[in-house]
Amino acid sequence: MQTRSFVLPGEPVDEALDGPRTLVLAFGDPALTPDGEALSALRAAFGRSVVIGCSASGQLLDDALVDDGLVALAVRFDHTDLHLARTTIDGIDDSRAAGQRLAEQLPPDGLAGVLLLCDGLDVNGTDVVEGLTAGLSRPVPISGGLASDHARFEHTWVLAGDALGGGLVGAVGLYGDRVRITHGCRGGWEPFGPARRVTRSDGNRLFELDGRPALALYRSYLGVYADGLPGSALLFPLAIQTPDRPAPVVRTVLAVDEDTQSMTFAGDLPEGATAQLMRATHDMLVDGAVAAARDCGVADVGSAVAFAVSCVGRRLVFGERAEEEVEAVRAVLGAVPLVGFYSNCEVSPGTGFSELHNQTMTLALLAEV
Repeated sequence: MQTRSFVLPGEPVDEALDGPRTLVLAFGDPALTPDGEALSALRAAFGRSVVIGCSASGQLLDDALVDDGLVALAVRFDHTDLHLARTTIDGIDDSRAAGQRLAEQLPPDGLAGVLLLCDGLDVNGTDVVEGLTAGLSRPVPISGGLASDHARFEHTWVLAGDALGGGLVGAVGLYGDRVRITHGCRGGWEPFGPARRVTRSDGNRLFELDGRPALALYRSYLGVYADGLPGSALLFPLAIQTPDRPAPVVRTVLAVDEDTQSMTFAGDLPEGATAQLMRATHDMLVDGAVAAARDCGVADVGSAVAFAVSCVGRRLVFGERAEEEVEAVRAVLGAVPLVGFYSNCEVSPGTGFSELHNQTMTLALLAEV
């Protein structure tokens, strides 16, 4: 494996790694335009490579956090083949079908893993992941996340090959028996307050908890933070527990509807599940990030690159100290090249299968042997 990293615009782009076995992961400011200097330079330099990326609430490159422009990491594999799939999501109800369309574009023979990036707003991330998983011929690890826009919930974009825009979802299949993919996924949040039952929901829309309007009940807990919804909800996600799961999954708010007193989350909240508010401190989140890095088993994979996806809600808790999270990860991984972004939610293998997560630090280490 050979790698190069870039911060654009500004740095010269080394075109020497361009080729069909080169993967380019790129993350940037939500305000970037398709014909802007940064993206134009990237496309010109890597016309034969597999390019995928998305808008971010902060870009991660090695141990730095970048808020402007575009960061990119180019990785040229020696033995691993790559295949790009992409589709457009036509609203939330099309989410599962969009995941299935991606699966149909990924040849099954030799598939070792998938990197997934998706529009971060009008989508049900749970359905996208489930549709992709169901459409694949066998289970493989899926890593990635949903695009973000600094908690504004206004506009996100995905870059997949020569296409860039909102409503897109892209996936890269990694092929061959020489590629190794390890994972880590941890949060660091703790529950507080009473546990309540989801009594009315529709997919990722929550209408009632314990028979009471969900938004009104949620506001009563937020206090002074209530006026900042939906952005302030990132500080207080929900832990969702169902009987078929060994551990709760975290869900965070994407939108609120005052007329119906409902809340739209990044993933499903099934009726009958138990929901409980969560909170975290700076130190708790750092500990979670360190645990995720340790779960990757970096000593076992040798030379590798790290793909990191952390939630924008974690960044809001960190405030001006957000770089400490990625610094803690790098302290565990060592000099492994790292690229990633702050997302609206994350995708990673969790308790034995790939699924949607919120408020986590997720890592995927890619290596060749």
